[in-house]
Amino acid sequence: MDEQVLRSLIKWTNVPHCFGWLALDRRGQWRMRDEYAQANKLPGNTIQHVALNEFISRNYAHDSLGRYFFQNGPQRVFITLDATPWIARIIPSENGPQLLTQCGTEIKPHGALSDEKGNIYITGLFLQSLPDHADSNIFTQTESLSVALLHDHDLDLFSDQSKVEEDACSFRGSWQWDGKKLIIEPIHSSELAKRFHFIKAPNN
Repeated sequence: MDEQVLRSLIKWTNVPHCFGWLALDRRGQWRMRDEYAQANKLPGNTIQHVALNEFISRNYAHDSLGRYFFQNGPQRVFITLDATPWIARIIPSENGPQLLTQCGTEIKPHGALSDEKGNIYITGLFLQSLPDHADSNIFTQTESLSVALLHDHDLDLFSDQSKVEEDACSFRGSWQWDGKKLIIEPIHSSELAKRFHFIKAPNN
C-alpha cells in the first residue's frame, strides 16, 4: 500500500465507497466501467495508462467479507471480478519460470484446479493486503491462501508440465513446478468463490 494512500486515509475519513466502476477481467486487465457499461452489462474499457495500472496494483486489497478493492487515496473502489481475485502468468526468467499475479507479485503454488470449461486455476499463497477490520484504515500485508485463474496464453506451458486424466466433466492429475509434483483436482466454477472466500460483484 502506497504511503501517500495511507496518509490520505488518516486525513480524509468517511469518504463514500465506490461500487461497479472498476473490474478485473480474465486476462488480468483493469477495466473502467462507466454508467453505460454498467447499465448494459458491458466489460468496460481496458485501462491503458501504465502508471495508473501500477498504482491500482500496488493498492489492491481485500476486506474480511471477501470484497476486493483498490484503495484510491481515501476512497475504496470495489472491484467486479470476471473470474477470480488474481490472474496468474507463467513468466520465463534466468532462474526458471515464475508464477506471478497481475500485480507482479509471486505466487507460491500448492496445486491446481480444473473446471468444467477447461479453465485452470492455481491455488497457493499470495501476498495480500488486509485491513484490520472491514472499514479500518490500518492494513496488514501477509501471505494467505487464494486462487488465480491461469491466463489462457499460458495453458500450453502448463500442459507441457502436466499429466492429466479425464474425470467426469473435468480433469485430475499432477503438474511439475520447481521440482515438485503438485496435484490437479477437478472443481466446478460455481464453487470457487465460496471455497476461496471472495465476492465477484460487491455491492452496497
